[in-house]
Amino acid sequence: MPVLITSGIVCALRAHGEHGAVARLLTPDHGLVAGYVRGGRSRALRPVLLPGNAVKAEFRARTEDQLASLTVELEHSRAPLLGEPLPAAAIDWACALTAAALPEGTPYPTLYEALDGVLGAVEAAPAARGWAAALVRYELLLLAELGFGLDLSRCAATGTADDLAFVSPRSAAAVSRAGAEGYEARLLPLPPFLLQGGAGHWPQIMDGLRLTGFFLERSVLTERRADVLAARERLVDRLKRAVA
Repeated sequence: MPVLITSGIVCALRAHGEHGAVARLLTPDHGLVAGYVRGGRSRALRPVLLPGNAVKAEFRARTEDQLASLTVELEHSRAPLLGEPLPAAAIDWACALTAAALPEGTPYPTLYEALDGVLGAVEAAPAARGWAAALVRYELLLLAELGFGLDLSRCAATGTADDLAFVSPRSAAAVSRAGAEGYEARLLPLPPFLLQGGAGHWPQIMDGLRLTGFFLERSVLTERRADVLAARERLVDRLKRAVA
C-alpha cells in the first residue's frame, strides 16, 4: 500500500507522540486501516477525527509493514450528535466495536455499508426507537462476518422453522417453543424482529441486545476488551433509563 486514497469512517483514535494520533478507519474496499496523523490532536483536526465522521483519507507508506502516514479531509460530520447522550453512546459503541473486533486490512464491504447505515439511522432519528433495532442487526452481522454467526433458520432440537423463540448459548442455534420446553431458563430469548423485520418493541430490543451481547463477549471481545465492553454498558444503561 504505497498510496491509498479512499473514503472511510473514523472508528478509533489514540494519541501518538506529543501532538500526533493514530486513527483507525473502516474503508469500503480495504477494511480497517490505521494511519498516523501528524497534528492529529490539534484544534484543527480533533473535530475531523471524531468517531463516526466520514472522511476522505490518503494513506502513504513505504512498505506494507510500515504504519502509514494519513491525511484526512472531512466529508460528513456527526459531531452535533455527540452532545446528545443516547446518540453519542450509540456512535461510540458501534465505532469502538468495529475497531476492536475487525482485523486490519481485511475487506468487509457489507459491514462498511451496514455501519454507515446505522450511523445514518442515528443521525436521522436521534430518538433511540428509530435506530436501536438497526444496531442489534449490525452486531448480528458483525458476528456472522467474523465466523460466529447465529443459525436462526430452524430449531436445533426439532429441525422445524416454526415458532422459533430462543437461542441456545452453547450452539448459537435457534430453538422453538416446543423444543425449549422445560429448558427455557437456560436459553436466550430470540426477539421476533430479528426474524420478521421491523423495528421491534422495547422489550424485544433489549432481548436482542442481551442476545448479541452474550455472543460478542464470548467469541469476539475477549482479552483486554474491558474498555470496549464499558462503551456497550453505557449504551445499554442509557437505553434502559430512556424507556423506563
